[in-house]
Amino acid sequence: MKIAILSKGPGNYSTKRLKQVAVDRGHDVRVINYIKCYAKIAQNRPVVSYKGEDLVGFDAIIPRIASSYTRYGSAVVRQFEMQGVYTTASSIAIVRSRDKLRTMQLLARAGVGIPKTVFSRGIVDAEDLIEEVGGVPVIIKLARGTHGRGVVLAETKKAAKSALQGFYLMDEEGTNILLQEYIEESAGQDIRVFVVGGKVVASMKRQSLNDDFRSNIHQGGEGSPIKLTDEERKVAVKAAKAVGLSIAGVDMMRSSRGPLVVEVNPSPGFAIEQVTERNVAEKIIEYVEVNAKARQRKDRVGA
Repeated sequence: MKIAILSKGPGNYSTKRLKQVAVDRGHDVRVINYIKCYAKIAQNRPVVSYKGEDLVGFDAIIPRIASSYTRYGSAVVRQFEMQGVYTTASSIAIVRSRDKLRTMQLLARAGVGIPKTVFSRGIVDAEDLIEEVGGVPVIIKLARGTHGRGVVLAETKKAAKSALQGFYLMDEEGTNILLQEYIEESAGQDIRVFVVGGKVVASMKRQSLNDDFRSNIHQGGEGSPIKLTDEERKVAVKAAKAVGLSIAGVDMMRSSRGPLVVEVNPSPGFAIEQVTERNVAEKIIEYVEVNAKARQRKDRVGA
């Protein structure tokens, strides 16, 4: 098959792993910097061009879209979709999962456990918002933050109000903010579950260092292998399906009331391979091999 990996750089570990495995399995693989692509919009002829070349003849694309380029990257994916090219993540699913509010709404609708969450655009009724999620301490997030950035733990009402004010002043029209309950029993750690094609292929516990409440590897957290319970496996698969992703990194916390999902990532990093010694890249390429020739499934999430 002819496969395009949409990635900002061929030096990214995940990109190198995907290319290596695909080439080893006999596929023709190109790494394409989607930021340098452009779409030619013409009647009945959707084309993606790259460095003056029209990109045609691909059987599948594997989008590795960075959060900061979600809008542009998803538009490039959409242009490939209009050509009938198979993609491991649809453009709408990428956009959907990058919106934390939208993700929480879809998870809640699907019956997936999530922390108590309140969405707000301003700072009106700050005390009421805080009480709705169980009081302080409280987690305050920008709706489109990533890698642990744009996330604050407020331990007092005064700190919470200051954080809300600070986020609000970032945009004079107001900033979309999520307030979430603080899960004390899971402070400083969470679980990353890698789901491919409705199956869990790897899982690791991420533990924060230096008393940071965020456990993201990008924030200096430390990963270690972990065995999931049957319930955690089912929740991870259900969460990925709820947002319409065939390949996803599902982040969850263990709580006294069961696993709670906090995020579903459409382009999860491959650090989990090094931690767990599981060949995640191979599982993804195998999934592409089985599904690329089939008819693209219709997105049924509906939001």
